[in-house]
Amino acid sequence: MSEQSLKQEHDNAAPPAPRSSVMRRVSHYALAFALPVLLALGWEYAVRAGWSNGRLMPPPSRILDAFADLAQSGELWTHILATLMRVLAGFALGAVSGAIIGALSGVSDIARRTLDPSLQALRSVPSIAWVPLFLLWLGIFEASKIALIAVGVFFPVYLGVSGAIESIDRKLVEVGRVFRLTPFQMVTRILLPAILPATIIALRAGLGLGFMFVVAAEFMGASEGLGYLLVDGQQMGRPDRILAAIIAFAALGKICDGILVILTRPLLRWQDLARSKL
Repeated sequence: MSEQSLKQEHDNAAPPAPRSSVMRRVSHYALAFALPVLLALGWEYAVRAGWSNGRLMPPPSRILDAFADLAQSGELWTHILATLMRVLAGFALGAVSGAIIGALSGVSDIARRTLDPSLQALRSVPSIAWVPLFLLWLGIFEASKIALIAVGVFFPVYLGVSGAIESIDRKLVEVGRVFRLTPFQMVTRILLPAILPATIIALRAGLGLGFMFVVAAEFMGASEGLGYLLVDGQQMGRPDRILAAIIAFAALGKICDGILVILTRPLLRWQDLARSKL
């Protein structure tokens, strides 16, 4: 039998795709859901066994019923969409302004000495302290809510970008000069890849704070949103609705964070991380 025919038979006998990556992904998802599922089943059993009446902390079955009622009436999707639109608008405004001012502060010593002390002081102001000021300035409508969310997103993005620029290794810049890179090549090939990992982490942190700040924003006279659903559940004495809103917040935040990770993953393909080899 010829060498070419042996090679063709070997190629035909080869498996179409490795299963190790698929099994690893399945195991990752199984581990991710193991803890919340076990806790939910344990609490459901405790209530059904009579160890607790489940009045203030309803079992998962009652929370699922609340989800079903809200979904069938259309309220759930209305509240989720309203919260999502506010977070996305505030995130875009806060991330862009934080990245621009953070880059300016990281590049320029004068800008850093001028801006950073004031911004660091403002960063310590609690989110709820901005509420009356934004209500006076912008009213009770969407502008004040988006502005409050943007404040929450701004500071982690500003810190991440400015800190990443300040921590660029001097040897990398010297290597670029040795290879006589143009200023544009220096930015695209050395400086931008150096700050991208920290910038993406800062964006994820800002997105998480955006979901935290939207709760305070929706306490400002909102008639729609998951924050409004929290207040409505408190006023009606419905802990199942409160927990349903909290779970919806957690799920929506995790989905948005996952989408951000997927969108930014191509920017970090050049990294050769030790964790990816384990």
